Formats: sequence, structure tokens, C-alpha cells
Amino acid sequence: MHRRQFLATSIALLLASPFANASEFTKGRELAPMPKQFKPGDYVWYPQISPVGPVVIVVSIPDQQLFVFRNGVRIGRSTVSTGAPGRSTPTGVFTILEKNMTHESSLYKGAEMPHMQRLTWGGIAMHAGQLPGYPASHGCVRLPEDFAAKLYEVTHVGTTVIIADNSSGPGTTTNPGLVFAGTTAGAMPAGAIVWQPEKAPKGPVSIIISAADGAGYIYRNGVEIGRAPIGRLRGIRGSYAFSALATVDSSGRRDWLSIASVGRRVPNLKDLANRISIDPMFLANARKLITPGTSLIVTDAPVNARTRSSSGFNILTSS
Repeated sequence: MHRRQFLATSIALLLASPFANASEFTKGRELAPMPKQFKPGDYVWYPQISPVGPVVIVVSIPDQQLFVFRNGVRIGRSTVSTGAPGRSTPTGVFTILEKNMTHESSLYKGAEMPHMQRLTWGGIAMHAGQLPGYPASHGCVRLPEDFAAKLYEVTHVGTTVIIADNSSGPGTTTNPGLVFAGTTAGAMPAGAIVWQPEKAPKGPVSIIISAADGAGYIYRNGVEIGRAPIGRLRGIRGSYAFSALATVDSSGRRDWLSIASVGRRVPNLKDLANRISIDPMFLANARKLITPGTSLIVTDAPVNARTRSSSGFNILTSS
């Protein structure tokens, strides 16, 4: 290898290193809405257009972008750098477990992670870092410094984060209705019903409806507190994530924001609510837990040891 080629290769590897010093982090450049070009380090930030409400974050790995919604309105968008080949960023539905403005990695000594927002206890987080224009981290979601600081101010422990491995952008429309809406149809499906809210008295709530299992699962703070069989879940193909909004439709049913999808057709929640059959008592208990920001995942995948994680980790993984 010629010396010039060797130096160029070495520089490229250094730039992609997960151990870059804070002085080498991407500062970031704020742009006006609807930019014609979106280069590494660019971001858009307009929190004033939706000043209050639940925050949901969506990361698109193929697009290398992050989207921020508050009460169903997109208030931010940023370029990111996710996991390099061999150290890919896990996909799925997560909640922020911990926040630290001046964090240093415990796995990679000396690696600074300003405005760290932890997604797993295994070392995956969102934080300020270097954005070379392609996936280059050890699995974390790197953000421009300026944007990381702004994002840090609008989130809290329990905020929902969706990491998707598909390029379809998050939806900006709501699907009125609620799967646990009070309608039951036909005979009750057979199967054991579990309701143990005392296992996690407080924390963010997430609901998973699995067509493969014919069941619904309720998690609070990452702990399963309930499950029940659900009938008539035919026609679900793919995995879809929704976030409960603060608004309701004319009939009093809560609006849900479609925030991530892996599949051709996002299910209509109102239609689904009108046809499913579920135990009325379980239904009533579930409805009491749903507040703005509650996550709902509708999937054709089974919820088992490979997709359901332990307490304090991500809720549902697709990888």
C-alpha cells in the first residue's frame, strides 16, 4: 500500500472511530423547515409549534435520520449515525431508562457521551457524537451536539423511542379509535387471563397485540403486568407502532399517532376495535392505564423469549 493511500485509510478509520473526543464531535447546523438538502450534522428544530404533550422519537436506520413528535406534531428532525456493520443498532420499541448530561461510557473507557439518553442497560443510548455521514457507532444513535442538547430538554425517563429498520417515514396522521375501546364481538376466546398490576405500580405503559399468539400483553415500566387472549385478529401483516395522543374524536375515542411500521398496510384501529373479542374485565383494566404517550404495538410476530425482553430493557425487538 502506498504511503498516501495508507494515510488516507488511517484518517478515515480514525474519523469513524467510536472513541472520538468531544472536540471532534459534529456541532450541528440548524436549518429552516423543509430543507432541500439534509447533510450530516443538519437538523430542524421547531418545538414551539406544539409546546406541550407526549413526546415520541422515531429513528430510521436506512435514512440515518431521527424524528421528534410532540402530541402528534413533528417538532424536530435530525441526521444521525447509527451502528456500523457488525455492531448494528437494535430495532424495536424502547423507553428512555436514564439521562445524564455528562456521561462517560462504562463499556468504552474514556468515550464521552454528552446528553446521554439510555435505551438499554447493555450500552445502547442516544447521545452527541460524530456524524461522518454513514453508520459508524458501536450501536448507539449519535446526534449533532446542538441537537442532542435540545432533544434532552423535551424528553424524560419513560419517553418512547422507536428504532425502525425500514425507510418508510413516520406517519403524521392519526387513526381515531382504540383497540381496547369497549366493543366485544362473538364468544370469548379461550385462554388464561393474567392481571398483576402490583408487579409494576408505576411507569410508562406499553401494550402489545400479537396476532400470532392471539393475545394482548400489557407492560408497565418494562414489566409484564397483564395478558389475555384476544379473538378475531385476522388480517394483521407486519408490525406497527402507535402512540396515544391527548386528543379524542367526536365519539370520545382517543386518537393514536402511527409512528412506525414494517408492513404494507397499517391497520385501522377503529375497525380492529369493532371486531375483536376480549374479556370485558381485562378490557376495563387496560383502558384505565392508557394515557397520552402510551405505546401500542400491533404485530403478526409472536411475543416470546426472542421478541420479549426482560424488565428495564426494550419492549419489543424485531431484530
